[in-house]
Amino acid sequence: MPIRVTIDALLIERGLSVGEFADRVGITAANVAVLKNGRAKAVRFSTLEAICRVLDCQPGEILLWEEE
Repeated sequence: MPIRVTIDALLIERGLSVGEFADRVGITAANVAVLKNGRAKAVRFSTLEAICRVLDCQPGEILLWEEE
């Protein structure tokens, strides 16, 4: 998939566990895993906004486009 999600690296940089991150964003740890593993087909803007708020970042720091 040409869109890569970089949540793993951001969680490490911020010192957050998946569980703590999921709780703060308001999603399940299973849904965090879906995002991290690149299996997500869509992300709601409200979820993206919460992710950016929790990680103190911009959407472009989470979603990267790569040519296949």
